[in-house]
Amino acid sequence: MISYYVGIDVSKATLDVGFWPQISGSFQVSNDPAGIAELVVCLNELEIERIVLEATGGYEKAVFRALRLAELNVVCINPKRAHDYARAMGRLAKTDRIDALMLAKFAQHIESSSQIEPSPERDELTELVKLRDQIVEHRDDDKRRLKQATSPVAITFFTDHIASLNAQIKLVEQHLQNAAQAVDSESAQRLRSVEGVGLITAAKLMAYLPELGTLSGRKITALVGLAPYNNDSGAKSGPRKIEGGRYKVRAALYMAAWVMIRHSPEFKARYEALRSRGKRAKVAVVACMRVLLVRLNAMMRDRTPWEEQ
Repeated sequence: MISYYVGIDVSKATLDVGFWPQISGSFQVSNDPAGIAELVVCLNELEIERIVLEATGGYEKAVFRALRLAELNVVCINPKRAHDYARAMGRLAKTDRIDALMLAKFAQHIESSSQIEPSPERDELTELVKLRDQIVEHRDDDKRRLKQATSPVAITFFTDHIASLNAQIKLVEQHLQNAAQAVDSESAQRLRSVEGVGLITAAKLMAYLPELGTLSGRKITALVGLAPYNNDSGAKSGPRKIEGGRYKVRAALYMAAWVMIRHSPEFKARYEALRSRGKRAKVAVVACMRVLLVRLNAMMRDRTPWEEQ
């Protein structure tokens, strides 16, 4: 029996499906419960090796969850990876059907990511984390506008709006705490026991990095984008640099690492030792972020309390 690789080009209204090896004719279903159910039935009739779809602003969530619940090997990727692959293959034309076929071809070469089971509780936590970030962004925008305002009416409006947004942020944080407890109360408590990892950092780690504690230290740092990659060619040995990964997790770890550097003797000594060797501040803090992530991963994996080294 032939094994197929599948690519799904996701839009708000439709799902265009491509197969490799190719199957004659195009295949499109609606991006709604009925269309997704039809897609699952079709795929279950074939021998599917791997399915690839792009992250598309949240429109991919329902089909991704349905395929995972159907125990199909599905991978959701950053659209940049798919675009780079298409350019490397010399494919300049772009339609939904062509994109689906390119994703199906790409599915042959991509490695399957770690399989984390779909969780309504984690989906709720992720949505609340995003909601808080959006409200914080609106508040900070108004703070900048307030500094430039000269009209008494505008100043009053911005001041009142900022106060209202602050109240909303506190309310969302209360729901965040409950949502984190619903996902895994033990993990939430263990993460928050670390000085420098507060409610928001713990919630972001649980929402955006569910693999924490299930992978090796090398794999978790590569997944987040904190693994330094070589930049060598011939006799040249260029500086190592980090690239890719989950930037929202890195942003949370960046703030946590600075708190650790200020308040943890271990991390302060590590940071100062790197700076004394001529490392730039950003390089030194990234190194501390990497150590923090590896230590958190080990703590979650072994279910042990945090200990200073």
